[in-house]
Formats: sequence, C-alpha cells, structure tokens
Amino acid sequence: MRGWPLIKLLPVKTNLQFVRFSKAFGALSAVLVIASIVGCFYPGLNMGIDFRGGASMEVSKPAGQVVALDDLRGAVRDLGLGDVGVQGIARRGTDVNDGSTAIVRFQIPAGRNQTEVVNQVEAAITAAVGEVAYSDVAVVGSKVSGELFTSGMLALGLAVVLMFAYIWFRFEPQFGLGAIAGLMHDVILVFGLIVLMRLEFSLNMVAAILTVIGYSMNDTVVVFDRLRENLRKYKQMPLREVIDLSINETLSRTVITGVTAIMVLAALAVFGGEALFGFSIALMAGIIIGTYSSVYVAAPIILLWGVRRGGGAADDATPVKLGMASRP
Repeated sequence: MRGWPLIKLLPVKTNLQFVRFSKAFGALSAVLVIASIVGCFYPGLNMGIDFRGGASMEVSKPAGQVVALDDLRGAVRDLGLGDVGVQGIARRGTDVNDGSTAIVRFQIPAGRNQTEVVNQVEAAITAAVGEVAYSDVAVVGSKVSGELFTSGMLALGLAVVLMFAYIWFRFEPQFGLGAIAGLMHDVILVFGLIVLMRLEFSLNMVAAILTVIGYSMNDTVVVFDRLRENLRKYKQMPLREVIDLSINETLSRTVITGVTAIMVLAALAVFGGEALFGFSIALMAGIIIGTYSSVYVAAPIILLWGVRRGGGAADDATPVKLGMASRP
C-alpha cells in the first residue's frame, strides 16, 4: 500500500449514513427489478445458438498457418444467418492454440435445408480465408437447445437455494431472508442489463451469472459477519446505527476488491474480443450491483425484520454513538 500513493486517497474510516437513504434506494431497486422482469418477457432475451439451436463446425488450416477469425466471422455474418460465434481453439491432438483452428457456430433459418445452409457457409468461408479443412459438423435442434436452456435455469435456481441454505445455517433466518433478497435482486438486474444491451444469452452468460451469485454472496457474508459481531459488542446501540457502523467498517475492503475486479474485466472486455465481451460486461455489472445490494437491499431487510441480540461481555453493552465507535 505504501508503494501506491493513490491508496492514501481512500479514507481509513468512514461514517456514512447508509440506512438513512434505504427507503429511496429500495424504491429504486423495486422499479428496476419490475422493469427487468418485464424486459425478460418483452422484448425477451436475445438467445444465442446454445439456446436457440443451430449448427457448428470446426475449421482448420495446416499447422503454422493462421485462420483470420475476423474474416471468418464476417464471411458467415454476411450470409444473414443470425447470431454467429467464432472462437479459436487448440489444434486437434494438442493443447496448443496456434491460431490454425477455430469453431464456427451459426443459426439455420426456419424452412431452410440444413445441408444447403452448411454448404453455403463452407463456400463463403473458403472464399474469405482460403482453403481450409472442415470437420465435426453438427446441428443442434430446437429441442436440444430448449433442454440446455432449462438446465441452465435450473443451475441458477439451485445455486440461489444452496446460497440461502448456507446463510440460514451460518446466521439467523432474517439474515437468510436479506441475503436471498439481495441475491435475487442481483440476478434479476443482470438479466435486465442483458435485455437492455441486447447481449447474446448463451452458456457463457449463464457462467457469468453464476459467478455474480458467488461474488454477491461473498460480499453479503462479509457485511453480515461484521454486523453479527457488532450486534454482540454494542447490544444497546440502535440497530440502524449498528448496520451503518458495520457497512462503514467493511466499505474500504469492498471498494478495493470491486474496483480491482472491474479493472481486470474492463481489460478483458476491450481486448478479449467479441466472444468475451458480453461475459465481461455482465460480470462488471454484477459486481457493481452486488456491492450495492449488500448495502441497500440485504442490510435494510435486517432493519425491517429485526434481530435477536446475541450474547457478549457486560462491559460491551454500553450505548455508543456511531461516530465514536472504534474499529474492532
């Protein structure tokens, strides 16, 4: 920290009154959640090939020659086949990605002959990047893609349930309620962002949302852990002051962790190419939303529900003003 002077700009201790604005931000969150839910039905998610169905093929050149991914993507996209996915992979039989092999995924329009479309794509690719070898041509039907979508949603639902069970057993029921409310808030708002930006919803996006769930829960647990400690230490301090104190004591850690992750993801969004752009954007938004929900969704529910004060030493039960409380 001494080697980076900018760290000194962050206050060592803050006394911000977060609970004071919880009603206003709670109303804002409710509006955004409702808008996101509506958006998921109309206009709906922009389903990718994984969930809509389509075809995929492996395109390769001899070792040492490079397949131009941009030219490959442009050639298939010009055919008007909907969403197109192009990704470089390791050469068959090796673990090295030398740029000579790629996977191309595209949609097959309704009513079109599959063989005809695949032949048209192969001709367009050959014209754009030269002679290449085609292999592993596969067509994914709408039934299979529908099963993938169902499995993805079940994975998200199971993750939320397991996180709720973890919080329930580690803390008290009201903490579990606050955590699950924050978690659902984060997931729904990330879905809303995906709809708003018309990002392709694919298996990569499901992985991004699962990562957001983990990050959001981790941030909430940090706040709740400090809140539980302070509830035992300051048993006569008003609950709203204990909540503010706990959030302030974990604020610097939350900000530094979140900003560091966002910096990495921003670089990934800029330099990672089209395949990782949506994934990076969803994760960045999820980190910001998850940090916000820990402060203005999960914690205020504890205030509404109330908590049972735990045990503690008698000399810790003295009323303490927020501004005078010391860091434990």
